[in-house]
Formats: sequence, structure tokens, C-alpha cells
Amino acid sequence: MTKKEEKSNLSFKERWQEARKQARDKEKQVKQEQRLTNRILKYLVLGLVVLVIIGAGLGFWYVNDALKAMDPNNHETVAVTIPVNSSTKDVTQILQDAGIIKNSQIFNYYMRFNNDKALQAGHYEFSKDMNAAKVMETIQAGGEPIFVDADTKLTVVEGMTADQIAEMVGENTAISADDFMKELKNEDYLEQLRKKYPSLLEGLADTSGMKVPLEGYLYPATYDYFAGMSAQELIEDMVAASNLVYQELKDDLVNTTLNYHQVLTLASLIEREAVTEEDRGLVSGVFYNRIAAEMPLQSDISVLYALGVHKEKVTYDDLEVDSPYNLYKNTGLAPGPMNSPSKTAIVAAIYPTWNEYYYFVADIETQKIYYSTTIEEHNALVEQYVNDSSESTGGSNQEEQASDNQDESNQ
Repeated sequence: MTKKEEKSNLSFKERWQEARKQARDKEKQVKQEQRLTNRILKYLVLGLVVLVIIGAGLGFWYVNDALKAMDPNNHETVAVTIPVNSSTKDVTQILQDAGIIKNSQIFNYYMRFNNDKALQAGHYEFSKDMNAAKVMETIQAGGEPIFVDADTKLTVVEGMTADQIAEMVGENTAISADDFMKELKNEDYLEQLRKKYPSLLEGLADTSGMKVPLEGYLYPATYDYFAGMSAQELIEDMVAASNLVYQELKDDLVNTTLNYHQVLTLASLIEREAVTEEDRGLVSGVFYNRIAAEMPLQSDISVLYALGVHKEKVTYDDLEVDSPYNLYKNTGLAPGPMNSPSKTAIVAAIYPTWNEYYYFVADIETQKIYYSTTIEEHNALVEQYVNDSSESTGGSNQEEQASDNQDESNQ
């Protein structure tokens, strides 16, 4: 008898009991397989967690060790140069090659995440006892500047002072700013220039009290600097350019009672007080009117030059500076120019636009200049265009203190 026949001979109850038994056996088997699977997964996950923890620990130790000093007991300095335009990657490789850091890649990421300042090229001195933080701090502080003496062009902008020109020269050539300024005050060199450009520089002979004897004679233009050029050679190029302008304008000096040195001095004020050709002529006329009336010119430009600072506003305390350049305390012109004026400013000083104004004030917002004849008109303009925007050094308060008429640019 086959199993099928045996099964068919079983009663319904017996068949049902057999089916339930088979179901329970199968369920038991499935549960056993699930428990085994879960146990395996549990061990796998645990193993992975352990591996991650171990890996993280090893990674942390590795990174931390890579950021430590190469040799805490070695204080000997190592000279390292970081070239101009070096990337962070370049810097870290240079440091690793020099034996300052252990791992360039790790230090690269360290600098990217922690460096909030631009990397500075230069010549540095590191030591192997420096950790990553100290190395980065040293780079941020900057090293000795790198300079490659090469041919270049230098542009003296209208209104630049001798100090600013010297700074520009120092930043772009092998001539230091100090050496440039030293030659501007070198009496032996000045004497050589006087002999070479006697008519241009004759006004210097009768002038005393100048902060920088050649201030105003370094004409604003673009100059060629050649590698190895001396400060004296560069200065002479600037004076020669100034002489060319003088030769063009010397016959025009009949239009003024001022000599050329005084013209340059007045032009240096006009250069900074007005921008347009029209305003420069009018401002020049105002200054002439005040000189004729023996009124102080009271230009903030002169006070800032006397102080040797560059700032937006002049305070009442600033007006008290004891200097022949302080044109609030002194009448007439200053001992000499206060910057390098442009040709248009020089022409305006020779050819003022004659007017009856004694005052001018510039709108703080638009820089438009307003002119007036009386102090009452001037004070009203100051109140409207200056005091509404910022505290003024001039206007009615200063006028009450000075007792005579006042001209304030208030720029």
C-alpha cells in the first residue's frame, strides 16, 4: 500500500493532527534559523563596532601624533622659504620636506580647518620642537618679505604724499621706503638736484620748516623702474618730470604773484579739496581771496599733513597742532606742498577763477561744493550739508572761536 493510500485511509482527525505536527516542526525550525541568523548578525555588528572604535582610536592617535612636534627636544632653527602664491598644499609639502612636520596631508587638512588668515609668503625660521599649532601661528604672523628685484612700472597718483610714494616704492622695488625717504632729505643730494634744475628748485633755497624738502616735486606719473636702480635715480626721474611741467608753465607765472614753489603749495591744497576743473578754479579763487584778506586758509588737508596721519574727520583737538603747516593757526601758505599735485591743480593755482567767495563747503554725501560770500551763508550751508551728516570741524562754532571769517572744506 502506498503512502498516498495509507494517508487516504487515515481519518480526518488523524490527518489534521499530522498537519499540525508538521506545522509546529517547521515553525520550530524557522525560529531556530532566525535565532541563529540574529546571533550571527549581532556578532557581526558588534565586531564592526569594535573595529570602528579601534579604527577611530588608531586614527585619532595617528592624526594627533602627526600634529605633534617632530622632535620636542630639538630647538635648532631651520630656515624655510614659502614662495609667493604658494597654495596650502605647497606649503605643507615644503614643511614636510624641511622636516618641520610629519605628514603633509594631515597638516594640509589641519590648516584648512583652522587657518582663518591668508597664508603669507616669506622667509621663516622654524624649529623641530614646534607642534602644528605653533607652526601655523608662525606662518600667520608672517616672515621676512620676499623680494625679487625686477623691472616694473611705478605709478605716482595725484595727491600722494612723499610718505605714500616711499611706501609704494618699498612694496614694489628693492629700494626700501626708509632709504627712499632718506634721500628725499639728503642735503648733498638736494644740492646736486638744485644745480641740475635751478629754476624749478630755486624756491627751496628761501624756504625753511619743510617736513620733506622734495614734497610736491615728485610729479604724479608712471615711471619705469629697472632692477638695480638706486633711490636717487628714481627720485631724479620724478623731479625731471616735474621740471617738464614747470617748463611748460613758467611763462604763465606772470598771472600770479606767487613763485612756483608757492604755486605747488597752493596746488597741493586744491588737489585734495576739489575734483572737477571748474571747482578747482573756484577753490583757488577762494584761497586767493582769503590770502588777500589775511585770513587763515583753514584747510583740513594742512592739519592732516601736520599730524602725519590719514583719516576722514579732523577734530577740534587736531586743529591745535603746533606746526607751520597748520593753516588754522597760521595765515598765508604752508612752508611747502603737502602732496604731489596734478597739472590741472597747478594750472588752477596759476589761473584761479576770480570770484567774491570766501568760503566753500562740500556735501558729505555727494561731494558737491557750495560757495558763499558771508559767514552767515557759509554756516547755513555747513548746517545743511555737513552737520546733518556728521560733526564738522568748521562752521559757526569754529568761527566764533576764530573771530574772523573762515573757509572750511569739511571734506
